Amino acid sequence: MKKDFDREKCIGLLREKANELSERGENRFPKRSDFSEEEVVAVKAFLGPWPRALEASGLKEDRAEDLAEARRQKRRRARIRRRENGNSGEGLPK
Repeated sequence: MKKDFDREKCIGLLREKANELSERGENRFPKRSDFSEEEVVAVKAFLGPWPRALEASGLKEDRAEDLAEARRQKRRRARIRRRENGNSGEGLPK
């Protein structure tokens, strides 16, 4: 039997499974192995790779914000190092 999936149904599947796991006392995110192959394919098709799907469903914190902040910090550290070494960064590609 073929089910019709869309983005919202996939998010619902993930959240429903997370609630089931929580009720059973399992402190973890839903895994691909918790779903049928058809459901996994649908989730990945509508929401992307599994970690991004967990983020899209609100189960896992969005890591894009963390990565952006990490990049900003890295650029700040590089700028400070260049100043300390007397290199203003002139002549470097932009």
